[in-house]
Amino acid sequence: MSAAVPERSSTTFDRPGAVPRPGDQLTAFTSPSRQLWGTGIAARIELPAPWVDHVGIVAEALASMVGDDPVDQPGTGPVAFGALPYDRTAPASLVVPAVVHGVSPDGTRWRTDLGAAPADELTVPAAPRSVEVASLRAVEDWCDAVAAATKRIIGGELTKVVLARELLVTADEVFDPATVFLRLRDGAPHAYCCCVDGFVAASPELLVSRVGDVVRAQPMAGTAPRSGDATRDQRAAAELAASAKNRIEHQITIDMVHETVLPWCSYLDAEPEPNVVPAGPVQHLATLVEGRLSHPTPSVLELVAALHPTPAVGGWPRDAALRVQRELEDAERGRYAGPVGWVDARGNGEFAVGIRSAELDGRTARVFAGVGVVSDSDPQSELDETRAKAQAVLSALSRT
Repeated sequence: MSAAVPERSSTTFDRPGAVPRPGDQLTAFTSPSRQLWGTGIAARIELPAPWVDHVGIVAEALASMVGDDPVDQPGTGPVAFGALPYDRTAPASLVVPAVVHGVSPDGTRWRTDLGAAPADELTVPAAPRSVEVASLRAVEDWCDAVAAATKRIIGGELTKVVLARELLVTADEVFDPATVFLRLRDGAPHAYCCCVDGFVAASPELLVSRVGDVVRAQPMAGTAPRSGDATRDQRAAAELAASAKNRIEHQITIDMVHETVLPWCSYLDAEPEPNVVPAGPVQHLATLVEGRLSHPTPSVLELVAALHPTPAVGGWPRDAALRVQRELEDAERGRYAGPVGWVDARGNGEFAVGIRSAELDGRTARVFAGVGVVSDSDPQSELDETRAKAQAVLSALSRT
């Protein structure tokens, strides 16, 4: 853990409702079930490489900060937020904000203090007036990589690999992470929206949550476009649900998630049929997996480390897919498609898959969009899918 050890946490309920603001030194994760956001930094928790082998450090660090806080409300007390690298072998860093605000599903509000709150006066950066978007790889070259992947899949080397395209966004002013987060959240209020160390996202996909002994995941794989026309979108949803290609791709992910989490559970069940879930300009096949954990109950970060990356962002089998991905993708993902979320001192937490995201660095932003490549993938169709997936993030970055 870096920085001085903060004060012990103090949580107060029913505080007046604060809201994230443009220009805030903001750390946030909001979801359909819970909202948490903080300002300032009380501490950083550093995980050495490989981060998946050192997640226990987070529990130890948070335990040292626990004060006389209630223990019955997930997200109270000290909370660590992380946007973790896609690469399992890399180091990672999590942020413990000085002040955290929370809202539970029933509307209960609280504030936890671990240090001095930042000053109320904000300097909101000027909004960009011009933005340029460039593909860092020629589209023809990327389509050739998709074709090469399908040949290797047909040859039996693997079943599926996810290939992403990288876009570089350059503006004439510095991007404000809080502003971009608020735009993404307002545009996708039912998504898992985050702002952590310059990484912002509005992900449709829950990697895993743990509240008490209840565990949930909602894997997504299989995509169709949305047009805004209800009739056309319903037709596309029906075709997606009936598509053999997409159903196979989806089932691979469901099976992996179920088999990975099951050893920790007294029971675990998945919906018998996937649902079609809208996600901005696209829609996905999604299946809820839910169960009850056995004792001793694992931390949400233990579950994250076991699950990441799922076939939805890596491929299957995992080792073969990641090898082919490294060979053909020709990009360093950073935190794109890595786990992003929060964990409290009791191991409760919620992590999404860090897609529909941007990594902000001054006047530049890195944006990725990926597709699942299987044996009958068509390169042009996959290219079109990446363009649709990137649309919402590019819109949030380019709004003037």
